[in-house]
Amino acid sequence: MSIPVISLSSARALHLAAQGLLSPVKRKAQPDDVVAAIKRMGLLQIDTISVVARSPYLVLFNRLGDYPPEWLEQALAARKLFEYWAHEACFLPIDDFGLLRHRMLQPQRLGWKYSQAWVQQHQAAIDELLQHIEAHGPVRSADFTAEKKGANGWWDWKPEKRHLEILFTTGKLMVAERRNFHRVYDLTQRLLPEWDDSIHALPQDKAQQDMLCRSCRHLGIFKAEWLADYYRLKRVAPKKLLETLLEQGEILPVRIDGLEGAFYVHQSLATELALAEQDKLKSSVTCLLSPFDPVVWDRRRALELFNFDYRLECYTPKEKRQYGYFTLPVLQRGELIGRVDAKMHRKQGVFEMLSFHLEAKVGLNKQRCQDIRQAITRLAKWHGAQQVTLGNIPAPLAVEWAAGWRVE
Repeated sequence: MSIPVISLSSARALHLAAQGLLSPVKRKAQPDDVVAAIKRMGLLQIDTISVVARSPYLVLFNRLGDYPPEWLEQALAARKLFEYWAHEACFLPIDDFGLLRHRMLQPQRLGWKYSQAWVQQHQAAIDELLQHIEAHGPVRSADFTAEKKGANGWWDWKPEKRHLEILFTTGKLMVAERRNFHRVYDLTQRLLPEWDDSIHALPQDKAQQDMLCRSCRHLGIFKAEWLADYYRLKRVAPKKLLETLLEQGEILPVRIDGLEGAFYVHQSLATELALAEQDKLKSSVTCLLSPFDPVVWDRRRALELFNFDYRLECYTPKEKRQYGYFTLPVLQRGELIGRVDAKMHRKQGVFEMLSFHLEAKVGLNKQRCQDIRQAITRLAKWHGAQQVTLGNIPAPLAVEWAAGWRVE
């Protein structure tokens, strides 16, 4: 049987379909949609930067539409989700606890996230902290003596903060809930009393195979080199697994016009693939993506699939930034057409577009201008803004939009 050849735009649409970004939501969001969206993506990366809504909330907004951000914390507190190191620090479905458990039991493989030297140096204090939580209940880092600046100007972090992170990384503690986005830790055995490592934990090899299989589904369309990054797997060779999945019909071979290499589509997208072969699969979503959205978090994949060369510049000195502190990729109907540096002024109720840079060779027709404005308005309204203000934006938009607009 011949291998189907699809266009690059169809390949992008398949990926967006897998990620829940093919078409706008048509109904009002419900609390259970939060967990459903995370299950569809596999995981939801956590980041604390809040110049606009924090990343996990923004990623969900682009898939659910208008929803109360506290639904995420409620799902965590209800034990429908848990936190751990997956792609990076992530929210994951609680059913996947066993998928990550081997990392907790072998924390020395997690690099900077775990320090055996620190544990050896502070073992007595760590044990004492664990006993305190067992006797007195959940704690926050803020429950302990505050950090102070040392003579050298750097923060001297309280040791309890590091102890809590060590106990979290080793799986002795879990995040029971978040208060004002701050972690509240409790004993894993208290939060998951039925858990038994001897029964439920997956061996590392099996867990990694499962992660690769899940990555196939979450990406929708992929090549072998893209799989490991999704769960940050190291030293994995997916070739044999892909051969097995092909034999089982779990994945389907495909070629992409204009891209080199062997690509595959997950069988859950078989219907969409049939449309893609006829060039009838189109994305109608326009939104401003978080830098930590799965669509763009693998910068190499974003470059190959979307021809979008992206890096986050928040850690770059201001004078060396090309686009801005926290630029949001602009997804418009299957293309990444530019990036917006935005800031929400919460006290003033103003959503500010500091800059908007279009990609090279991207034009601005009536449809595109309308899509972008509607996406910005939806996002600003969800933030609670009454006004959108504009800074450095393309000249055609400056003529049409002037200094901004009221959010109705």
